[in-house]
Amino acid sequence: MSVDPDRFRSLLSRFASGVTVLSLRDAAGRDHGMTVSAFCSVSLEPPLVLACVDRAASMHDLLLASDGPLGVSILSLAQEPLSRHFADADAERWAGVPMVRGESGVPLVAGAIAHLECRIVDRHPAGDHTILIARVERGELGEGGPLVYFRGGYADLQR
Repeated sequence: MSVDPDRFRSLLSRFASGVTVLSLRDAAGRDHGMTVSAFCSVSLEPPLVLACVDRAASMHDLLLASDGPLGVSILSLAQEPLSRHFADADAERWAGVPMVRGESGVPLVAGAIAHLECRIVDRHPAGDHTILIARVERGELGEGGPLVYFRGGYADLQR
């Protein structure tokens, strides 16, 4: 017995998640980014996180091939428009977006409530996604409340 895709999506929409932007620079020095809400911690020792990326995502193949740093910007409530922007497959992802560079040179969304600089250490195919495991090498804290995704839309924890 299996749950159909629409029911599965509806069930999992009841699980609130934070919203991140994954980012990297390719070998030609171009910056890339995408919105990801399937993100969580894995381990404290060593410090590991995971992100699940759809195989149809524009950055998927770059993430599979990358041995460079991976940026994670944990978005603030005020950054909902940036979440939508980085989710748009047709958008020029970094055009007009306030950006800072991490120590590794990876692009990070300015004003995020946290920045992580990571290195991908493992990749696992899983259905129509790939699970990326990354070791956190650096992190910076920002200010503000989190952008939360719940029941197919954005939610405000401060209401």
